[in-house]
Order: sequence, then structure tokens, then C-alpha cells
Amino acid sequence: MADNTPTTANHRVAELDFLKFVFIVLMVVFHLAWFSRLHPDAKQFVYTFHMPAFLVMSGYLMNMSKTAPRFFRTIWWLLVPYAVMESGYIAMASVLPIAEHIDGLSLAVFADKLLLHPIGPYWYLHTMALCGTLCYLVIGRLRLSVAGSAIVACFLLYVCSRCGVVSMSCACYFLAGVVIRQVGIRLERLLAPTMLALLPLLYLAADKSCHDKATVAGIAIVWLTMSLAASVMHLLSRAAKSEVESISKVAGSVLSTALTVGRNTLSIILFSPIFTILCKPLIPVLSFDSTGLLFAVVATTVTIGGCLATTFVLDRMHISPFLLGKDRALSL
Repeated sequence: MADNTPTTANHRVAELDFLKFVFIVLMVVFHLAWFSRLHPDAKQFVYTFHMPAFLVMSGYLMNMSKTAPRFFRTIWWLLVPYAVMESGYIAMASVLPIAEHIDGLSLAVFADKLLLHPIGPYWYLHTMALCGTLCYLVIGRLRLSVAGSAIVACFLLYVCSRCGVVSMSCACYFLAGVVIRQVGIRLERLLAPTMLALLPLLYLAADKSCHDKATVAGIAIVWLTMSLAASVMHLLSRAAKSEVESISKVAGSVLSTALTVGRNTLSIILFSPIFTILCKPLIPVLSFDSTGLLFAVVATTVTIGGCLATTFVLDRMHISPFLLGKDRALSL
């Protein structure tokens, strides 16, 4: 993600880092094919909000006021790891029996998946780069009002969606984040963090007809989950300042770990497919738990830890500047 909103001494927004932690964990959990098959209703519910929330934050954090060279450098360093990892995923999908298996891989099929219809988690980077570029060209070049820019950008994104290169609902969530920043509203304040968000969220979760990100109910679910997650972060922050030392230590450790993971979501998106596949041998070992929850906990921990370790190795081997555009990609 392009994190460009300086609000603290180290230019991070703690609430947004915590939200990214929550949603990246859910992404990993429900990319575990066995666990997803065991809990299809939960998967459908989570898919209603976790990536839309990421797109809202991505649009908000992508700085449209940058000069063109700086902005397109940001886009370039989304496209480079996207091209490398998506190419590998396409090749892998042609030989492994995964859900997105490709029969008869050809140059035309490869180009279609890479340029137009990405598979795996990398569609997110493709959507970010496309939506970000269109929004920047409209906002930075046409010099319209915020409302006018939003209308023109929405039309262009609609045209792209009709061509099949982006989901209109996903594009709208990204555009919503862009508009929130353009009108000068702090996203973390707009969320209005409250544990009361749990009540309507439970009601909407119980109604499967609401589990669609492209509906009003779906939009409500996205906002409510973001509000609830931000509220949990505030509770942990207060607990970390507790006068009870045991509570303070546990809460502080949990919060610190969560924020570290939240600062490294790009690495997890890039490398998680490698580790979710490597975790498949754990299924027969942990299948005594018919709920799959033990497998989900172990596999998610291994996957996130493996992604962070991979990024650390890339940093130490000085590969990160060529793949991720940074001398040090791991953010601690």
C-alpha cells in the first residue's frame, strides 16, 4: 500500500495499521482452501468487507497531490512486484491442482491473466495501480472540483469495468477513499470507532442476502467492521497503559505485533500464496479438529511469519530495491 498520510512522528496512522492487520489476517485465513470449504458462509461474509476495506484505505493513502514523477514511481513499484509474483502464480496455477488451475497455458492466456484478469491475491495490486492512475490523471490534470473529479473518475472506472479489467464495486471503494482524502476528512475519525458497531454487524451477518459488497448492506458491513476494528485497537491501547502490569504487558505486546503486521501488508499479499501452499501438508496432521480452527491458527501464523521472514531475507540480500523499490522493505 502507498502509505502517505503523515499524522504521527513516524508518518503512520495507528488505527489504519491495526485495521490492515485485522483484514490481512482474514485474507490469509480464507485463502486456506480447506478452511474455506469448511466454513463457506463465514467466507462469504468476510469477502463482503475485508478487501473493500483495504481498497478504501488504499485510495485514502494514495497521495494524489504528488508530482507526476513521484506518483508514477509509486505506481511502478506496485507493478514490478505485481508482474513478478503474478507471473509466478500463473505458472504455478498451470501445474498445481489449486482452485484457480489453468489448463493449457499459452502465451495468450498468460498475457490475459497478467494484463487484464489477474488471479490469486494479486488482483488487488492490479486494481490499485489502475484505479490510482485514473484517479490521479483526473484529479491532478483536469483541475475540477472534488465532485466533478469524482464523477469523471467514476465514469472512466465504469468504462474499465465494462471492459472487464476491474470490478466496478472494488473501484468504487477505492474511489471513496480518494474522495474522503480530497475533501480533507480524516478516515480514522470518519470511522467513528465504537463497540456498538457489533450489534448491527451481527444482524447483517445473520442475513446472507446482505453479504454482497456491491449493495447498501454490504457498504454498511464494510463501515461497521472498520469501526469495530478501530474500537478494538483503542481498547488495546488503553489496556496497554493500564496500571496492572500483567494486563499492560499482554495488551502492549498484542498491539505492537498487530501494528507490525499491519505495516507489512504488501509483503504478506505478495508472498502469502507460497506459504498457504506449503501449509497444505498440515491438513492431515491437524484434521482431528473438525472445525479447522487449529489448522487456520497454525497455518496463518506460519504464513504471516514466513512472509515477514522472506522480506527480511530480501532486505539482507539487497534484492528489495529491485523488487520492491526500497532498500529496506520490512517495516518494524
